[in-house]
Amino acid sequence: MAGSATIEPFVTISQDVVIGEGTWIGPHVAIMDGARIGRDCRIFPGSVISAVPQDMKYKGEKTRVTIGDRTIIRECVTINKGTNAFGTTIIGQDCLLMAYSHVAHDCRIGDHVILVNYVGLAGEIEIGDYAFLGGQTGVHQFVRIGAHTMIQGGSKVGKDVPPFVTAGRDPVRFEGLNLVGLRRRGFTEELIEEIHEIYRFIYQRGLNTSQALERIENELVGNGERDMIVSFIRNSKRGIIRGPFDGIEES
Repeated sequence: MAGSATIEPFVTISQDVVIGEGTWIGPHVAIMDGARIGRDCRIFPGSVISAVPQDMKYKGEKTRVTIGDRTIIRECVTINKGTNAFGTTIIGQDCLLMAYSHVAHDCRIGDHVILVNYVGLAGEIEIGDYAFLGGQTGVHQFVRIGAHTMIQGGSKVGKDVPPFVTAGRDPVRFEGLNLVGLRRRGFTEELIEEIHEIYRFIYQRGLNTSQALERIENELVGNGERDMIVSFIRNSKRGIIRGPFDGIEES
């Protein structure tokens, strides 16, 4: 543990813990074996970091939680360490986990991710950079959520959510691009329109997923964003969320 970290009263720190320089640990936090906490983090009262997984296959193996620099963990957040499935639960840099959110074993969360109050992540979930999950969202195990996504509060996410989109309603569906987030991060209007055209093929032209991906690769100019979306969808094991009108009968 770095000498300049601040540890407030009534904190419990187990063995095999590393806490980075400049990090503040508030009162009544419990940090258990296997925690690796970066620099300049802030962990608020009542949080439990690196508790054993709530998973029947965990047999006491030596695993970890890794938390990146400058991440803020608010009151009563719980983060479980990994299992043999992956070995480590990872929270990236500059994240904000609001009060009472839960991150289960072997989740891998990118940088600049925000989990609003009461978000619940089951095991082995992947979340890309700059994703935003609204309050009381529940995410099924093994789901992947792409970078720069925004998910409406109260959503139940059981399918993969591809990058750059907004998702909501019940069941959760594609609702368009995350325009506010993309513009805030410097995406040009030209690039946003290129991303929008990709999702027109996927959700608005009556194509199945294979047909849409083939046409995207054949008809649209390749760039990092196009390749990210195509790769994400091709590698989806659970399938991606539906379009806004899939399965809805018109009156």
